[in-house]
Order: sequence, then structure tokens, then C-alpha cells
Amino acid sequence: MSQKEKLQFLKDFHKDTLKPSPGKSPGTRPEDEAEGKAPQREKWASKLDFVLSVAGGFVGLGNVWRFPYLCYKNGGGAFLIPYFIFLFGGGLPVFFLEVALGQFTSEGGITCWEKLCPIFTGIGYASIVIVSLLNVYYIVILAWGLYYLLQCFQTELPWAKCSRAWNTANCVEDTVRRNKSLWLAVNATNFTSPVTEFWEHNVLSISSGIEEVGALKWDLALCLLAVWVICFFCIWKGVKSTGKVVYITATFPFVMLFVLLIRGVTLPGASEGIKFYLYPDLSRLADPEVWIDAGTQIFFSYAICLGAMTSLGSYNKYKYNCYRDCLLLGGLNSGTSFVSGFAIFSVLGFMAQEQGVDIADVAESGPGLAFIAYPKAVSMMPFPTVWAILFFIMLLLLGLDSQFVEVEGQITSLVDLYPSFLRKGYRREIFIAIVCIVSYFLGLTMVTKGGMYVFQLFDYYAASGVCLLWVAFFECVAVAWVYGEMFLLSFFLLT
Repeated sequence: MSQKEKLQFLKDFHKDTLKPSPGKSPGTRPEDEAEGKAPQREKWASKLDFVLSVAGGFVGLGNVWRFPYLCYKNGGGAFLIPYFIFLFGGGLPVFFLEVALGQFTSEGGITCWEKLCPIFTGIGYASIVIVSLLNVYYIVILAWGLYYLLQCFQTELPWAKCSRAWNTANCVEDTVRRNKSLWLAVNATNFTSPVTEFWEHNVLSISSGIEEVGALKWDLALCLLAVWVICFFCIWKGVKSTGKVVYITATFPFVMLFVLLIRGVTLPGASEGIKFYLYPDLSRLADPEVWIDAGTQIFFSYAICLGAMTSLGSYNKYKYNCYRDCLLLGGLNSGTSFVSGFAIFSVLGFMAQEQGVDIADVAESGPGLAFIAYPKAVSMMPFPTVWAILFFIMLLLLGLDSQFVEVEGQITSLVDLYPSFLRKGYRREIFIAIVCIVSYFLGLTMVTKGGMYVFQLFDYYAASGVCLLWVAFFECVAVAWVYGEMFLLSFFLLT
């Protein structure tokens, strides 16, 4: 066989791999488009639409509240060693693999595996199960954020004082704690702060355990409904609407983060907070938990193994240089995490100095940082209402674009299973509405008085690091050891 014939065989190998199944959407290549077996698939209007959509999808709440906490908890600057090892050894390669896989096949998170390696189609279904559960509980955080934002439009922040109906006799304001004579007069042993009571007794009305689900909190249910409606209208027209919405939702949080960073580093005590954030403790590297936290953070922050990046990549043109943009987006993601730590811990350093306590006592993870520590900090600043509004707008936009990009990935993967049916007329819009409605009703279980316990179950099990790790493992096996071996075997048989 001549060299020309060998090259033609290898070309046909890839062509046959990507040949559309009956009823499936064709790829972007001319020979596929000519078959016309399904309605034409959409493409990004510009390269910037894709870049901003991916940036909005994986630069989210985890960058603001999770990475800074993990960094100081696991050795400060020393934590960056396992973080970068997992970044270059796992995060960036798998992220690029998923985007390139979607672009290569022009399919979503499930059908891309049917074209590439049908025996591993279960990877796509596993990803959709994970992202579907993630979409149900992640948006609840946005409902909390919207509730806080609405509460900011008052003459005084409702979590600043102990004079509200939800406060208990144990509530002690920070001004009393800072005044030693008043503090001795109060003589409180089991005191709580007004911001903690606002979070637990007013926002959550939390019960004593998951067995006491309690009544539905209608204020949070309405907030949850509002953010789901916003999410629906962000994606209901496909990438035409998603690609335009991200121009605001993906860029404004970066502006706000920069503003908060400038404000934070100018506060008294900021330097102590930053020192606490980055102080290296190399002995922590001997703890396996540090490495687990680093790997888990990479998987969460890069939104890999969820099918979303594959779906976003599937709207690229076939010859688009996604390799270059994936490297740039990876730097943006990790850089945002690192810089946000300066913004957050400068504020926490200020708060620790104002309260006269250690920074470790005010540095919390997860919802505690966003809904307890930072609201308490802004209540101590000049013009607290302004800073509270800016912070929660940033929080909402950070979470909102991550949410609707993940939902877009979920919808794309499911629509690509039945493109000839779901892409006709308004069926796609109706299908999106059904998915949003079902997800909303499932999320109502998390806005009851026992909803926080349900939320924590979803957060711990639904999209845990172990689940994502196994999906990533089988993705690499399918591409490198199955599809790759098939290609190499064909090549060597011809030589």
C-alpha cells in the first residue's frame, strides 16, 4: 500500500468515527452538513462568546469562598504546590480534552461518546446525572444571595444589630464585645452575633435536624423561583442568548472583585489577613488531606466531568484553535482564585482587628464566609449598605453564569440525544422550561426549615470529588487507551 493510500485510510478512519448516526445532528464538516438528517446545529457567533461562556461557567463561587479558605487551612503558600501539580497534571489536560472532544464531534456530553467510543457512553450519562443534581442545589445559594441583596435596601443592614424579632437573648453586638466594661456587664457565656442569628433564625429558620423538615419558607421559595426564571431566559434561545448574556455576567464580577480588592487592601489590619492567608507551612504537605483538597478544588473550579465543557466546545467551528484559549482560560481561572484570596482575607484581617480576635475565628468556609463573615465585615465599614449591595451583586452574577452554563450543558447533552425531535419549532424551549420547573420543585426541599441539611447532603454526595475523579479516570482511559489504541493499531498495521 502506498503512502498516499495509507493517509487516505487514516482519514477515512476518523471520518467513519464521526459519521452521524441516523437522526443525529451532523458535524461542522461540509460532507456531514450535506447529509441534512437533522436541523442545523448552532455555532457561536464569535470566539469571544465561547471564551466568556467558559469563563463564566467555571469562574464561580468556589473561586471566591472555597479556594482562599483551603489555601490558609492547608498551609498557606505551601498549598499552592499540590494545587499546581493537580492543575497541570489533571485539571488543564482534562479541561482541554473535554472542550476538544465536543469540538471534534460537534456533540454534547453524551452523544460525543457514541461517536468516539460507544462502549464508554456511560461516561456521558454519569456526567449528566452529576450535573443535574448539581444544578438543583447550586442555585439555592443564589436564592440565599438574592434574599440578602433584597434585605440590603434598608436604612440599616438587618444583621448589624440585635434589635430584630428573630434575635435571642444570647445575641451580643460587636460594639459590646469590643467594650470590656460592657462585655463584663453582659456576662454572656453562650453569646451569638447578630449576623449569625440573622442567617440561622431569619434566612434559614433552621430546625434541629434533617428529620424535622418543617414548613416551606415562602420568601426563599420566591427567591429560588426568581433565579430559575432568570436562568431560563438566559439560555432559552440556545447559544444565541447565552453568548450575549455572558458579556455582562462574566465580566462584571471581575470588575467588582477588583473594586473589593482595592477596598480590602486599604483597610486597617489587611496586611495581617494577607499574611495569614499565604504564610507557608510546609509540614502540612505530609497530610494526605491537603492533596485531596487540592485535587477536589481543581475539579470543582474547572467544572470538568460534568458534560458542560464538552457541550460548550461542541458549538465551536471544527478548526477553531481551542488549545490556545484553554490555556488562557486556565490561567484566568486559577488567577482569579488566587487574587480573590487577597480580597477576602484583607477584609477578614480588618474584621479580626476590629473585633480583637484571631483571624482563624472569623475565617470560615462555604456559606459561612459568604453569608456570615463577609456580611459582618461590611457592617463595620463606612457606607456598609453600599458595600453589601456590591458584594451580593457580585456573588449573584458569579453564581448565575456558572448556573446557566451548567444548565446549558445539561440541555445540550439531552437535546443531542433526540435532535430531530427536540430541535423543531419551540420544542427545545419547552423542554428547557420542563427541566427548570422539575429542578425548581426538587430544590424546594432545600428552602424548608430543614433544607440546609438536605443541601449539605447534595453538596457532599451529588458532585463530590470522588464522583468527578472516577468520571475523569474513565474519560482518559476511553480517549487514550481505547480510541487512541485503535488509531495507533490502524497506523502500525499499514506501515
